[in-house]
Order: sequence, then C-alpha cells, then structure tokens
Amino acid sequence: MFITDLYNADYNGPSHRIKKTVQVDTTQVLLKEGGVQLKLTVVDTPGFGDAVDNSNCWQPVINYVENKYEQYLNAESRVNRNITSDERVHCCLYFIAPTGHGLKPLDIEFMKRLHDKVNIIPLIAKADTLTPDECREFKKTLLNEIARHKIKIYEFPDCDDEEENRHQKKLKQDRVPFAVVGSNTVVEAGGRKVRGRIYPWGVVEVENLEHNDFIALRNMLIRTHMQDLKDITNNVHYENFRYSRLAFLAADDTHHVIEKDPIAQMAEEKKDHVQKLKKMEAEMEQVFEMKVKEKMQKLKDSEVDLQRRMEQMKKSLEQQTKELDERRRAFERERDSWEDIHKQDEHNRETMDKKNKKKLLF
Repeated sequence: MFITDLYNADYNGPSHRIKKTVQVDTTQVLLKEGGVQLKLTVVDTPGFGDAVDNSNCWQPVINYVENKYEQYLNAESRVNRNITSDERVHCCLYFIAPTGHGLKPLDIEFMKRLHDKVNIIPLIAKADTLTPDECREFKKTLLNEIARHKIKIYEFPDCDDEEENRHQKKLKQDRVPFAVVGSNTVVEAGGRKVRGRIYPWGVVEVENLEHNDFIALRNMLIRTHMQDLKDITNNVHYENFRYSRLAFLAADDTHHVIEKDPIAQMAEEKKDHVQKLKKMEAEMEQVFEMKVKEKMQKLKDSEVDLQRRMEQMKKSLEQQTKELDERRRAFERERDSWEDIHKQDEHNRETMDKKNKKKLLF
C-alpha cells in the first residue's frame, strides 16, 4: 500500500520469519513523499484466531486500543499538557477469510467487541481465490450478516459536492467490503511491469480495479478519508472512552472511587515532581560522592607512585655519589703516585748533575 517494506523482506532462515503470535505486534516507519513526512504505525496480530483456545483472544487488541486512549487522556488531562504525538488507533483493517460462507463466530465477536472503539473496515483477503460472481455474492452475504448482528463498520461521510456523493455511494455499494489481493512481486502483463500474481489462466494485477479493490482501499485510506477517520476517532470513539472513564471516576461511594478536583491533582503532581527532584538530587549526590572517592583514590595512587619514584631516584643518586667518591679517591691515589714518581725523578736528576759537576772539577 505504501510501496515500502515494513518488515524484513530478506529471507535469512526460519528464525527470521514473521512470527505468528496472538500478541499485538507494532511496527513503525517514517514515509517521505514529495517533501511530506508520514509517521506510520502498523499494529498487527499475525496469529489472531490461531490459538487452540480462542476465548477472549480479542482482549490484547482491545487492551492495546484502550491503552493508547488512556495515554492520550493522561497527557491531555495534565496541568501542563504535553501531547507530542497522536498514537491512537484510527483504523482497523479486519481481514476475512475468502470462504464464501459468511462470517465466522470469531469474526462476529471480535468486531462487536471493537466497533465502539475504532473504525473497522472489513476486507476480504486473497480475493483472487474467488470468481467475480462468487466475490459479489460473498460481499452481499457479509453485509447482510454485519447488519443482522448490528456490527458498526466505517460509514462514508456525506459531502456537499453531489459528484463526490455519487462517487462515495458507488464506492460503498460496489466495493465494501473491499476484496483485495496483495503482492510485492513485479510480473509482466501485456508488455507492462505490474505488481501481481501469475496463474496458469492469467495474471492478477494488484493495482487494477477490474481485478480487485486494492486501489479503491488505498485511495480511501490515504487520499480521501484519512482525515475523516482521524476525526471520527477523536470525536466519537475517543470521546466515548473519555466519557466512560470520567463517569467511572465520578461514580458514587459504592464504587469506592472519588473524583479528584484540579487543585488536588495539581497538589499531587507537585508532590510527585518534588519527589522526583529529591530522587534526582540524591542520585546526583551519590554520583558526586562516587566521583570524589574515585578522585581521592587516584590522588592517593599518584602520591604512592611519586613516593616510590622519589625513593628510586634517591637510591640512584646515592649510588651515583658512591661511585663518584670511589672514582675521586682512585684519582687522588693515582695523582699521589704520579707526584711521588715525579719527585723521585727530580731527585735522581739532581744527584746525577752533582756527580757530573764533581767529575769536571777533578
């Protein structure tokens, strides 16, 4: 629908396949087209209805929808409102198996449980398994059962434009519930590259209104009715939830619930804020003490290291002093020995000179 892979499209073994679980699985993707950004959140239940016991299997879905309403209500009810993004569920695409025999009891129960909480758009999955006549009859059967069981599905709004009204009426009569075919495989049909499925009898094109209702569904969700879906979620489903929640808070003493006035709520929020500040202050003091201890330990280690190095330098200087004293004493001994030899040589020369003078006299 958005021409993007919300899940990992590469096959990396059985452990990386999309797991079938009865829990709610949320995937977010940021789409960009023509300078416009759209944050899309797809909430999926890949294994819905596949459990051995399907009693209350719709409860995780209901809990998820109501939790998003609860988060929005809490953010909206604070003194300082901080609603960063709208994470409420605006549309539920409910896929119906193409059995041709109508709704299963699980389908009926699920939609009845959820139709007051979210916009439900019924879809016939794998519509290429039905012939055109079978598909038309199956749609009529589904609409009759939905009306008989008083299930509320998304209703197309009336428009001021007569042309648009005719288009929506035709869309509602001919396309709802939408029979869709899904495929990301590009195949060749009539010399064109299209997304579709190849069968021995021909090619089913995903983006062809003569083959299925995929294009009509995509246009309705993205181009024509996206804002209306959000408006109905906000003005109808969310308001119903908000009313029921406030009515519960305003219940009498038999429910043991007392509604809080704004002053009490402000005091409670202030108390929580003070507690958070105290907790942050205690954590900061703890971190500061830890940093001081680490710094003191580093200083002690540095002092010990400097003391050790000073001792080593002192020992080295003492050793060098001893070596210098020893060399000085050896030098003095050598000098004294040399002076003695020099004096002896002088004495011998003087003695020889005297002897030579005596000989000359005689």
